[in-house]
Amino acid sequence: MTHRPDTLKDAPLGRESAYPEQYDPALLFPIARTANRAPLGIDDADLPFVGEDEWHAFEMSWLDSRGKPIVAVARFRLPATSPNLIESKSWKLYLNSFNQTRFADRGEVLRILEKDLTAAAGGVVDVSLLSLDDDALMPRQLPGECIDGLDIEVTDYAPNPELLSVSDEIVEESLYSHLLKSNCPVTGQPDWGSVLIRYRGPRIDREGLLRYVVSYRQHQDFHEHCVEHIFTDLMAKARPERLLVMARYVRRGGLDISPWRGTPGEHPPEPLRLARQ
Repeated sequence: MTHRPDTLKDAPLGRESAYPEQYDPALLFPIARTANRAPLGIDDADLPFVGEDEWHAFEMSWLDSRGKPIVAVARFRLPATSPNLIESKSWKLYLNSFNQTRFADRGEVLRILEKDLTAAAGGVVDVSLLSLDDDALMPRQLPGECIDGLDIEVTDYAPNPELLSVSDEIVEESLYSHLLKSNCPVTGQPDWGSVLIRYRGPRIDREGLLRYVVSYRQHQDFHEHCVEHIFTDLMAKARPERLLVMARYVRRGGLDISPWRGTPGEHPPEPLRLARQ
């Protein structure tokens, strides 16, 4: 059964919506991160991680001053320290409001996007407009070892940190899985993704880690909070010296979301976009 959080009762997600024909920043719907962080013991005033939420918009278009359409791929980076995330359908509606609006030049579009998104997120949002042939958009492969080939039995389909275990051996490694799946907290639609876990510390049992990743399969939450959930569980169970958790979710409605969270000093591999994105 789909549960609609109180913070989403006025959001456009899960409702029939008319697509705007003119630029309208009021379409953006911010959601406080606090409510979802509190059950994980995360204090917004003392975050246990650094990180960003990286979005790509593949359906970005506007009109130039003479009415000619311009197309681009937009890349957005929201800091994990921002008090709000932005609900994805409202973001999609907002971007579609550019479609039939004339702007003087690319620079004006960039400035408006940065201003509006920063105001909604409550933290500075970095925006790039990429050409459709930009090398940064070429599909790449996650670094490290894929654990999806492990022959495991799975019985848990809700997040279960008890599946995680470690040995006394200290290692430094990067592991990834393409078996991450969670579900929209409002509509129940599936969100498919890949997850990279890079760490230095006690060796994490790979079979248990894969079972843990799969255990999100019926979990309903935002992409950003799933990554924070994984990060906090791994820190609690494995106690690594360093940790990076990055998810690359498949696009839905022309948008993909790729959050990452890490211990201070960690950074994700860049640039990176997977074939499914």
